[in-house]
Formats: sequence, structure tokens, C-alpha cells
Amino acid sequence: MDVMQPFYDICADPKAYARRWKARTGGKVVGTLCSYAPEELILAAGALGFRLVGGSGAISKADAHLQAYSCSLVRGALEDALSHRLDFLDGTIFPHTCDSIQRLSDIWRMNAHTGFHLDVVLPVKLNTASARDYMTAVMRKARSGLENMLEKAISDDDLRQAADTYNRIRATMKRLYAIRRERPGAIAGRDMHAIARAAMVMDRHDFLADLTRVVDQVADTETAARGDAKRIFLSGGVCNLPDVYGFIEAAGGAVVGDDLCTGSRQLMGAIDLKDDPIDAISRRYSERAVCPAKHTGVRTRGEELVRMAKEANAQGVIFLYLKFCDPHAFDYPYLKDTLAAEGIPTLLMELEEQTASDGQFQTRCEAFMEML
Repeated sequence: MDVMQPFYDICADPKAYARRWKARTGGKVVGTLCSYAPEELILAAGALGFRLVGGSGAISKADAHLQAYSCSLVRGALEDALSHRLDFLDGTIFPHTCDSIQRLSDIWRMNAHTGFHLDVVLPVKLNTASARDYMTAVMRKARSGLENMLEKAISDDDLRQAADTYNRIRATMKRLYAIRRERPGAIAGRDMHAIARAAMVMDRHDFLADLTRVVDQVADTETAARGDAKRIFLSGGVCNLPDVYGFIEAAGGAVVGDDLCTGSRQLMGAIDLKDDPIDAISRRYSERAVCPAKHTGVRTRGEELVRMAKEANAQGVIFLYLKFCDPHAFDYPYLKDTLAAEGIPTLLMELEEQTASDGQFQTRCEAFMEML
């Protein structure tokens, strides 16, 4: 069997996968809307974390609750909830990140019928001792909340086992990212896209086993690097990401790294298993690469993006932003200038889930590759 097939099956219908998992295991499914949701706690409780990345149909019911200039992530997720397409959820966790997700939390609580509702009010500034203490307190409260809502005690051993599983997933993903960086073309972009999508939905133990098989196969396959391909780095917050890799490859490029909300930001960072598990998990969320809704310094995001792009030997950076995503839009001019100062060209693509923009994306990718 093709080792990639499980990932493609899940991407084809993630909701159907969650329903099958629930029927097979008798477990509970917890929706999340952000990579700051404490997934280790969900796994430790024996539940399946299911990332909501947008909608699966036209927007109509959500418009009664949200302005049209809200991003398609929050509008699409609410539409699915109001249309009973998320009836398999036993609850939803809302980490407070951007304003839109914070307001969606209130609307969801009053109008959606998707089980329990848990707000995780994380600190915004992450680089102070008081912020770290607060992060730990929030995680302890989230642990207690999940125990009550899932009616399942979460022991320290449960947390360590969950953290160990996530450590191994993230270490294996780092191997895959390194292979792609060193040998562009060793794994097709569409395969990376399928893996990233499945990582947010699939039973994490099954995902680790299938991911390990893929990485071992890719590592053992002698694939020459595409010497003529332009090395592209992706950055942004698009959640329900279309398969842009195919367009980039068709235009003569190869993605060699990313700083995506649904990419490296959710899959990087290790948890120190020797420490108290809640302290260790909290430290990982405080120290991981930040998104624009968090703050660790005036220039931190720009410096980190330059570091990652240079580490990948990227010739250009493509920003993929959701239309009406204010945090990323506010950051863009500064990030563009920071990269330009280092001689790294950029392209901004603003996407919206309900807008067919394949032709425009292809044309702009081709122009960008020619410019590089």
C-alpha cells in the first residue's frame, strides 16, 4: 500500500474520519481553532484533537452573527457548526489569540451546539517571568476544565506519555523538513500538504506510526535535488490552505520550508519530560515560534523569519494570508522590509476560502519565479 494513502484519505473528508474514529474507539472529539490550543492535554485525556480550519460549504447562516469582513476561518467554522456539520464534536477549545477568534468564542457559546465550551485565555506577551507563571496557571486551569468536561482524570503520567508522543511527532517532522530542505523534490509538495492537514485531525499515535514510515522511505530513496528549482519559503496564517505546492512546483519552484500556522508553528518545539509536565508543556507554548497575535519583542518575528529563510537557503518568501486577517496584515510591511534588507524577495498572496483564485495564484507564482 502507498504509505501516503492514509493521509490523502483523511484530507478527502476529515469529518468522516473523526466520526469513524469516534465510532471505533468510543472516544471523544475536541475541536480546536488555533495551534495554541493545548493538544497535549487533549491527548492525555484520551480524546482526539480536531483542528477546525474553516468551512466546508457556502457561507449563509454565519453572516447573521459575523460581519462580512471577518476572515473565512471564523465564518466558515461557525457556518459548519450552525449547519450541524460538526455534530461529532464533544466540545471545543478556544485559545484567545486574535480578536476574531475571541469574539467567535462568545458567539459559538451562545449559538453552536457542539458540546462543552472551554476558553483558554493565554498571555499575549510571552517573554517575561510573570507571563511564564501566568501561562502555567492557565494550563493548570485548562487541565482541570478538561477533566471536568470529559469526565476523565488526567494524571501526570498521562501528560508525560502525551508529551512524549508529541515530541516524537515533532522530531519526525523535523527530519522530514530537513530532508526537504536538503533535497528539494525528495517529497512532493502535495504529499507535504496532505501530511500537514492530517497532522491536525488523525489519531496522533496512528499519525506518528504512518509518518515514521513515510520519513524512513523518503530518507532511503535516492532522489536528486531539483537543481533548477527556485527555493521558496512560505509564511503566513492560512489555515484551510489550498494545495499551493503544486502551483509553485509547476511554476519552477520548490518549497524548502515554512512558517505557517498549520505548518512548522504547530509541529516544532520539544517538551522537557524531566520537568513537571504542566510546567514543561507551558514552557513549550511560551518559547515556540510566535504568531502575530503573540509578542516576544518588537523585532522577534522578523529576525526569526530571516533566520529560518536563510537556514533553508531560500531565494524568495511567499506570504500566504487570509483576507481580513488583521494580525498578519499589520505585520506584513515590517516583515517585508526586514527580508528586503537581507536581499530576500517576497510575494504576498491574499486568499479567501470562498474565492476561486487558482489561475491568479499560478500566474503570480510564474512571474515571481521569473523575477527570482
